[in-house]
Amino acid sequence: MKLNKTPVRTSRNFNINNIKVEDVKIPEVIEEFNNVNIIKESNNIEITSNVSDCNLTYGIENSLTDIVNEKSNCKFKIIVDDKKENENRIEFTFDDENKALFENVEIVVEENCKTTVILKYESENNDKYFHNGIIRLFAKENSKVNIIIINLLNIESNNFIAIENELQKNAKVNYTIVDFGGKNSITNYYSNLIGENSDNNLHTIYLGKENQLFDLNYIGELRGEKSNIDIEVQGALKDIAKKHFKGTIDFKKGCKKATGNENEACMLLSDTAKSLALPMLLCSEEDVERKP
Repeated sequence: MKLNKTPVRTSRNFNINNIKVEDVKIPEVIEEFNNVNIIKESNNIEITSNVSDCNLTYGIENSLTDIVNEKSNCKFKIIVDDKKENENRIEFTFDDENKALFENVEIVVEENCKTTVILKYESENNDKYFHNGIIRLFAKENSKVNIIIINLLNIESNNFIAIENELQKNAKVNYTIVDFGGKNSITNYYSNLIGENSDNNLHTIYLGKENQLFDLNYIGELRGEKSNIDIEVQGALKDIAKKHFKGTIDFKKGCKKATGNENEACMLLSDTAKSLALPMLLCSEEDVERKP
């Protein structure tokens, strides 16, 4: 499988345009996933299963998106209409009865509302589990959102997650991704900053060991005037673990006074660990700034 393609192709010699994974078996029969714990703080938070199909701008791979649309075994639509700070948690636990998760999560934060949403994935033993998830966030005008994603799956499992965000005027969105689990952990993150003065901060930490493979493909497209994106990735690798980081900041026409920054640092704890990084800056607008 060739996954997680970069939005702009680079030389094949870099071996980073996409990631090839082998011996990944997608479950043919998808059973119900029942080991889900939902904790919400506010009565003004509505959680339903009325989630629409998604057509992702990028995503990891079209076939993985299609499976979620057609055979998802876990759907949540979270509608936040609360102007007070609140925290909401969804915990997914893999075990003998819940081996495969194909979830479709849609988060809608209404105007002037604030929320923190925590999504946690963990496994109870060392069986081979399969996770293929899609998270879509719609941050409306003047909203403030914190999203925390915690991957604690065992290193025998496969973890695929596609994230897509839409930020309207004055929306402030902070993501924290803790990426520790999975034999293959593949993440595609895309933000569409369409609103004036919209702001997106993404912070990721990872730790690779044994033969783990991490592939992080982060894409930010800035369209709103004075919009901003900051991407900060830090991690460490040991044994024969591998990591690919692909970070793309794309200043689209019309995003005057927009700013962007990306920084990635990896500590190699063995001579056999490998790290590749590809920062890309694309620009169709003159009056923009890449922050130091």
